[in-house]
Amino acid sequence: MKTWADHLLSFYCHLNPPKNLPKDIVWLYPQKDDAVIKIVDEFLKKYYSDQNQRKILLGINPGRFGAGVTGVNFTAPKQLKEYCGIGHSFKKQTELSAEFIYDLITAYGGVQKFYSHFFIGSVCPLGFIKHGKNINYYDDRELLKTVEPFIIKSLEQLLDFNVDRKTGFAIGGEKNFKYLNSLNDRFHFFEEIIPLPHPRFIMQYRRKQKQLFIGQYLQSIAK
Repeated sequence: MKTWADHLLSFYCHLNPPKNLPKDIVWLYPQKDDAVIKIVDEFLKKYYSDQNQRKILLGINPGRFGAGVTGVNFTAPKQLKEYCGIGHSFKKQTELSAEFIYDLITAYGGVQKFYSHFFIGSVCPLGFIKHGKNINYYDDRELLKTVEPFIIKSLEQLLDFNVDRKTGFAIGGEKNFKYLNSLNDRFHFFEEIIPLPHPRFIMQYRRKQKQLFIGQYLQSIAK
């Protein structure tokens, strides 16, 4: 019987992004690397070897210090080893968004419990680099126009399993929520989408209120 691990591994192995992006923008596509897809496979088999229904949280797109390295959303090398117990040869580094998400996961009850109920993906499953820095899919109008068909197809494929379609969650502030909501109006992915503030914003500008934001996340995802 097909499991979440089977579904997600196939999803990441068969992404077909457009080749030509606007000037100076390149894909961040870690899953093309054999070492990365091996780690992704290990992570999925460890936490997703079942068919249970899960809720989905969708970030913006992977960044170059987290999922852009490990292939696992909101998971930098430090969290991959220390929280998920998966050894690797990546450079030892962390990332602010990953730090918040794993504090959230700890508050929820730990990785095993959290990942048994949720999957964290992205509106665009691959990231973008421009002049050596991260860029979001919505930061460039021409970029969004180019990748929107890929985004739509990827969301349809990602959600084509035992997903709780009553409520989806948009991680990353107003812009990600607004765009995902506009797609939802057209394609009816979820009955409702709930916005969640960007973990990096919290860690950079509201760190003293981190526990309040974790409480907000926990209250929202409990719906």
